[in-house]
Amino acid sequence: MSPHVLKEGQYKQPNSFIYRLISNQRFLAIIGLFFLLIIVLPLAKTYSQRRLIEREIEEIKEEIVEFENKNQELKEIISYLESDQSLEEQARLGLNMQKPGEQVIVVNNKTGQVKEVNTGKLAEQKSNFIKWWNYFFQQ
Repeated sequence: MSPHVLKEGQYKQPNSFIYRLISNQRFLAIIGLFFLLIIVLPLAKTYSQRRLIEREIEEIKEEIVEFENKNQELKEIISYLESDQSLEEQARLGLNMQKPGEQVIVVNNKTGQVKEVNTGKLAEQKSNFIKWWNYFFQQ
């Protein structure tokens, strides 16, 4: 056997299994795909978690707006209940109090419940005939 002489620009290619495996295009494509999957899968998982968190944040913001509206309504109710008008109303209804010159009328319902009515002025003393006449003809 004669020695193999390499010409200028020629080199001897190794004939090992690893060299053939690395130089195979399919193998390189599989390795590239593997590394791509290693990078893309965690990114996709992170993106999915981020979208989920953003949805939760939006829902919480909507709840905050609802609670702020409810809080504002409660503040208005509190301010009304602390007002003089509310105190007067509660005194009239709960304690049967009245202003000078007013008269409290108690009406018994058929159900046996008592209903109280406050009138602003004393009822004028009129006959029933005049009251009916006014009811039907002068409205």
